[in-house]
Amino acid sequence: MRRLTHWYRAVINNNLTSLSSVRGYLSRSYSQVQTDFSSNRVRRTFTDFFHELYQHIIVPSSPVRPRGDPSLLFVNAGMNQFKPIFLGAADPRSEMATYRRVVNSQKCVRAGGKHNDLEDVGRDVYHHTFFEMLGNWSFGDYFKEEACIMAWRLLTEEYRIPPERLYVSYFAGDATSGLPADEETRHIWLSMGVPSDHLLPFGMKDNFWEMGEIGPCGPCTEIHYDHIGGRNAASLVNADSPDVVEIWNLVFMQYNREADHSLRSLPQFSVDTGMGLERLVTVLQGQRSNYDTDLFTPLLSAIQQRSNCPEYRGRTGEADVGKVDMAYRVVADHVRTLSVCIADGVYPGMSGAELVLRRILRRAVRFSTEVLQAPEGALASLVPTVAHILVSWAIMDIINENEAQFLSSLKQGRRVIDRTLQRLENNDTLFPVSVAWSLHRNLGFPLDLIGLMLEEQGLSVDQRALDVLAIENENLRCQVQTSVGDTLVHLDLHSLAQLQSGEVPHTDDSPKYHYSLAQDGKYVFQPCHATVQALYCGQTLVSEVSGGQRCGVVLDRTCFYAEQGGQSHDQGYFIRDGLPDVLYPVEAVQLAGGYVVHQVTAAEVLRKGDQVQLYLDEPQRLACMVKHTATHVLNFALRQLLGSSVEQRGSHVAADRLRFDFSGSLSIPQLQEIERSIHNIITENKAVYIEEVPLARAKDIPGLRTVDEVYPDPVRVVSVAVPVADLYDSQTDRWTSVELCCGTHLLTTGEIGDLVIISERQMVKGISRIVAVTGDDAREAREAGQVLTQEVESLSARLATVASPSLAHANRLAKEVGILTDAVDCTPIPQWKRRELQTRLKGLQRTTNTSIRKLETKELIPFDRAPGTLIMLLSHQQPSGKVLSLTSLDWALTVCARLGGNAGGSATVAKGTGSGANLTEALRCAEEYAQDKTQNGC
Repeated sequence: MRRLTHWYRAVINNNLTSLSSVRGYLSRSYSQVQTDFSSNRVRRTFTDFFHELYQHIIVPSSPVRPRGDPSLLFVNAGMNQFKPIFLGAADPRSEMATYRRVVNSQKCVRAGGKHNDLEDVGRDVYHHTFFEMLGNWSFGDYFKEEACIMAWRLLTEEYRIPPERLYVSYFAGDATSGLPADEETRHIWLSMGVPSDHLLPFGMKDNFWEMGEIGPCGPCTEIHYDHIGGRNAASLVNADSPDVVEIWNLVFMQYNREADHSLRSLPQFSVDTGMGLERLVTVLQGQRSNYDTDLFTPLLSAIQQRSNCPEYRGRTGEADVGKVDMAYRVVADHVRTLSVCIADGVYPGMSGAELVLRRILRRAVRFSTEVLQAPEGALASLVPTVAHILVSWAIMDIINENEAQFLSSLKQGRRVIDRTLQRLENNDTLFPVSVAWSLHRNLGFPLDLIGLMLEEQGLSVDQRALDVLAIENENLRCQVQTSVGDTLVHLDLHSLAQLQSGEVPHTDDSPKYHYSLAQDGKYVFQPCHATVQALYCGQTLVSEVSGGQRCGVVLDRTCFYAEQGGQSHDQGYFIRDGLPDVLYPVEAVQLAGGYVVHQVTAAEVLRKGDQVQLYLDEPQRLACMVKHTATHVLNFALRQLLGSSVEQRGSHVAADRLRFDFSGSLSIPQLQEIERSIHNIITENKAVYIEEVPLARAKDIPGLRTVDEVYPDPVRVVSVAVPVADLYDSQTDRWTSVELCCGTHLLTTGEIGDLVIISERQMVKGISRIVAVTGDDAREAREAGQVLTQEVESLSARLATVASPSLAHANRLAKEVGILTDAVDCTPIPQWKRRELQTRLKGLQRTTNTSIRKLETKELIPFDRAPGTLIMLLSHQQPSGKVLSLTSLDWALTVCARLGGNAGGSATVAKGTGSGANLTEALRCAEEYAQDKTQNGC
């Protein structure tokens, strides 16, 4: 056994119980387990023990949504947030890179993916989808001996668990892997006095922990607890007995699993431990079931009050007639999971973690209403009880973590501002836009906070320039999000050739066009049944995929629209025949060599040849249809107004808005005319005709709108108001929108509802971009424009009625103009209205600025009348609280510095501002300066 270092011997002498005292403690007799531990006390004792006695840093729990780890749906272990350290990938500039000893209580969800306890919840008294994992870590610091001593001391001294009820397992070795038994750990436990008949060897399955297929791994030693006591329960360890349960796992990270499955020694050994809070509380409160502890009893009581069933009795299996107690456990567990996940920003949805949470919600609803016969709304009414149980940790932890993160950024940002101020000229009151944007983008400063901090320094920033940067950043983000789907799943060249050589037919995607307009005005999308033709996973074709795997699914036919022609792909899900309750969410759809590839995260096993039923996200599809038909109408209106020379230079159709790039630009009257033209087409509710024709014949259509693309043959022709067959008639004098298009469209233009252009600006010379919204969004944009118009008119009227305002009043009016300008610039309103209001506000800004300059000049007149006299004017501005100073430059600089502000101007006349919090101190400073100058004859 490795000997203790001199350093560690000193630590033991000062802080740790010596090995002899540990042995002595083992010999003590306990009649029963202590029951005076609340769950809050258990949690606090754990973190305090490692923090106060062994100098571990307490790290807050990370959210249950994994940070930058696409391999996980949820955080499912305490070590997840520390994976960068184990992998040697921690940013050297981050706090994480400094971690050596760490302790925390981590929120964990095990539902979906590799670790999935969802189906087991309720059947027994110890499985959960949400739980807290208590853990301590050593990253290249202490190792096996120290970890074992700390763990034993905590359990037997702090928590007062009878040692004779504890059993310890260690790694027995594995000949296949060439791994020897962990004799070092065995000798450590023996030297601490653990009886040999309480020390048990187990193999790879139970006592060798691995992070994943590749990565850090190592032997582990587990501590088990016997609920019964007074016997030798060694045979029940790792035997799935509810009487003998594992409570703590100590993992010794000393190997790395390579890509070829070989093991190599890690350059730095680490310790990773995990102990479930719920199980530990069960032990310490003398219970046999996690659901009988204070983590669950208040919740079970609240459930009973809302149901028509007897109170919870803790029965399982056949004894649980009607599965009533199982339902109690399911609802209690699931409402905890829902509450914590939603608090962390994971909401029930249609893919990934959101889909898992949706399943949890529906499972809880089912047991609540059907088994417990609780009324609708009972599930949500339990949330306050969950919050009460977890409030001292979960809610406060969220607040404290966010506060700590922002305070760190705030300090760093303050240093950036101070350094920038030192580089500014004395008379420069405009803060660099690039620095302000860096504070916002890199440190997360809200833009309004930046303005406030600069205002306190007597500075400002070009708000319009900042708005431009913000819009450009948003556009870039949207473009990146749009392109993400293109990189998710792509059939490679070899797999495509394999499909073709195997005579797998191309996907029939014509069902994506199979929809109709019912008499009630609603669209009906026909069902689509398909067969799995191929599965693509890990850059290869496979015959089946397991639950949790992300894969590409090729079907013989599909109703899903693949990303193409500037239209976003469809979303939705499919279900497998015979498994109607398991949803396979379709996250992206791409077209590759005639095959439609559906990106899916498999909810369960999926095999080639399986039969599936496809379900579209109909609202999302319909929204795209609205925007696509509206794009055609917009294109036509532009050509009608600007002439045949206008060219389409790009477009994108999404569910929330449409984007259209074209050659040229639009004035305010032209923007108004475009919207009127489109409104007329919508009001007339024109029919939209779609027909597939040979490409050569389609090109003969007069007035056809095409773009620089490779079109299929035959090709789909989309015409508004005129049947496709009539387009070839040279006698037809009807000019209409007609395009070659593979997208999905409305059947009548009236379904667009309304269209408003909310942005039109030049991207590069000669090319402009339109962004437009439709339907309710268009109506809201018009209403917002009317509200802002009324506010501008009101402000203009007030400015006109004020004959001789005070300086304070003029400054307030100027600030109102600035605030209103920001609102006009940033609020989605008709673009023509935005430009009108911007012009008016510029005029109002000039008026207020002129008024302020005149008033300030008027206050400077006393200086001219007494050139040999020292004069300082201090004005306390309301409501900003700033102090305005007028005097000589040196004097202004001296006083404004005391006020935390700045000053600028000439040697004889200068102006400065500062905070009014230290006004008394500023007056004293001003008097001292004047007395000094007077006494020295200056």
